Amino acid sequence: MLRAQPLCILTALAALVAAAPSDSADPVRYTLSPDPAVSTDGLRAAIAPIFDSGEMGDTRALIVMRNGRIIAERYAPGYGPDTKLPSWSVAKTVTAVLVGILVSDGRLALDAPAPVPAWSRPGDPRGAITLRHLLTMSAGLDHIETGEPVARADTNRMLFTRGAQDMAAYAESKPLAHAPGSAFTYSTPTSVILADIVTRSLTDSTDPEARRAAMTTFLDQRLKVPLGLTSLTPEFDAHGTMIGGSFVHMTARDYARFGEFLRNQGRADGRQILSERWVAFMRRPSAHEPAYGGHVWLNRESEHDELFADQGPSSLFACVGHQGQYVLISPAQGLTVVRLGISTTEQRVPLRKALGRLVNLFPGT
Repeated sequence: MLRAQPLCILTALAALVAAAPSDSADPVRYTLSPDPAVSTDGLRAAIAPIFDSGEMGDTRALIVMRNGRIIAERYAPGYGPDTKLPSWSVAKTVTAVLVGILVSDGRLALDAPAPVPAWSRPGDPRGAITLRHLLTMSAGLDHIETGEPVARADTNRMLFTRGAQDMAAYAESKPLAHAPGSAFTYSTPTSVILADIVTRSLTDSTDPEARRAAMTTFLDQRLKVPLGLTSLTPEFDAHGTMIGGSFVHMTARDYARFGEFLRNQGRADGRQILSERWVAFMRRPSAHEPAYGGHVWLNRESEHDELFADQGPSSLFACVGHQGQYVLISPAQGLTVVRLGISTTEQRVPLRKALGRLVNLFPGT
């Protein structure tokens, strides 16, 4: 997940255009529905600063669902329920779900060596990396997520410059910086490796079109259609690998549906789409970072200040993306909260506090 780093101008412009206001956006702007757990006035007062306070950045959409029902929905002018908005690192959780489906199918194994051909030569220490290591960001690969100069960061190199044609090959080519399983290093390239593993488990073809088609079909049949995520739109690199760490687009309502699916332990419309055991794995604190599970953030005390451990329940977990994309999931409260927009690193500090106050309105904390 990028954190307030300059982006490639063309890609940044493309992302902004994809999320730009449209005159044809749905006219629904702000709706509140009664909920016995919280007063309408209290809910309105908690939501107002998230949109109206300049210190939190530009909020474009916010949805609050409780026990499967939307009780608050608000959009900035020019945005609406039909507006697709970028995921940034929320895409990582989508990728983890796809991995989990294949593990349940018996086509991948969590604790077996990750099936990456570049690591399979005898004596290559990367051959010890497992899916568990990749999912918990403890693979040990020498990936630099952010930093100065910005051109040195592997995430930017992979997404926008030398690695952009074949992102997985770039990510997989890196040597180890730590022994697999010995340290936590948050890494967007790691999620692209997982997307590549998923793709290669679906097709042996190296043709980009065949790879895109295999992943698109799998995504449609096993996630998009069963969950009703009609707006879900992934992006692919030139090699046909889904950019599973950064570039997925959905409407706010579909992000909320995805959050509800995880809140309901992998069930949607009464069907078990993803194993409960896999969701439990995703929510379990990893060995070297108590605030991170399997490609989700956890509401735990940590030096990585991504959520609000002093306010919400410790059982809360979240998909979190660059510039302040949040899908907050609190099973104890029957709650899913989606906030989408643009906020700087500094603006995300008061934004997180405001989201924590919103969550804290509900019983079950």
